[in-house]
Amino acid sequence: MATSQSQFATPVTGTPTLSPTKHLSGTNGTSTTLNGVKKQGPVVCVFCGAKDGSSPVHLAAARDLADAFHKNNINLVYGGGTVGIMGELAKTLVSLSGPESVHGIIPAALMRYEQGWDASDPDNAGKAIDEKIFGRTTVVPDMHTRKQMMAKEVISGGPGGGFVALSGGYGTMEELMEVTTWNQLGIHDKGVVVFNVEGYWDGLISWVKTAVNQGFIASNNANILVEALTANDVVSFLKNYKNAEGRFDLDWTKEG
Repeated sequence: MATSQSQFATPVTGTPTLSPTKHLSGTNGTSTTLNGVKKQGPVVCVFCGAKDGSSPVHLAAARDLADAFHKNNINLVYGGGTVGIMGELAKTLVSLSGPESVHGIIPAALMRYEQGWDASDPDNAGKAIDEKIFGRTTVVPDMHTRKQMMAKEVISGGPGGGFVALSGGYGTMEELMEVTTWNQLGIHDKGVVVFNVEGYWDGLISWVKTAVNQGFIASNNANILVEALTANDVVSFLKNYKNAEGRFDLDWTKEG
């Protein structure tokens, strides 16, 4: 008998829409109360690979980033994988800050690849993701829902939140470029940082410079994407992120 999604995590049906910043509400992030006013803590979305990489520095960077998040009371929302850099980041932060600090959001179709097992396999009947190891997991129907939910949590979080890319493949690059574009278009105003581990993102940094030099990215938009070389720099750059002067002043509240 095949195992249903609900035995593994919280399922989501339907596709949420990504609204402009001021209309968003989120479900992750630590809340604190100051003078009777509840304040939402920072939430950072990390895009990264479901593989370890060929060098141990990539997993080490994930652990360093989790430690920096813990020391700065930052909650994580990520793609829900339990293997590779994804899994290392999530389980390290849970071990330091507790299960409530991590929310993984994963499409059902990717569970066999990004969690290392197939939920539809009868041999996996009754198997569950351990929240005490990887935090809370939500299963969604598709990639768009996953990305929209992650973005909503970041945008509705407190100051110091944003989007970070660790090492990864096509999916990591696609997600990174999408949130970079959304920042340029004014859909969100959160920081976007690449954690450039052992030169992994050198090619991307070089491409941005080439695109500016050849007139495809405005020079006053070049710094939408920020490079960090250490985990502490990632946190610092998110806290002190300044939006680029060339961002488009577009109204995303209009329909039709």
